[in-house]
Amino acid sequence: MKTIRTLTIGGLVWFLGVLAYSLSFYLPILENVEQQANLTLFFAVVPLVWFGSWLYYRKGTQTHGLATGLVFFAMAALLDALITVPVLIIPNGGSYYDFFMDAGFWVIGVEFIGTTLMYWNFKVRQKAKELI
Repeated sequence: MKTIRTLTIGGLVWFLGVLAYSLSFYLPILENVEQQANLTLFFAVVPLVWFGSWLYYRKGTQTHGLATGLVFFAMAALLDALITVPVLIIPNGGSYYDFFMDAGFWVIGVEFIGTTLMYWNFKVRQKAKELI
């Protein structure tokens, strides 16, 4: 595994996810803008992680998708703890506990890992099978 590369791409995916989440507040479609932001992030995670997986695996890396997905998610969780919660959540009345115990956080974590695993299975593993 290319650790620095994986962490960097995980940070990029996190940044783009936070950007999508934050920008969704400026285009209010639903009455509950918080729910709208969470839905925006939910739907943005799959293409963002797919893109991040493409970036990671395009150089021919064979690391199992589960390991890559776990590192992507760990990096996002670390950046959430260091930046998202203190800057976006706590000023709006939330807490670390509220953020990390929210089911939505864990659903997005499963999306991170599952999307990376699916990319690896369909793009990397299948390509390796074709070469055999």
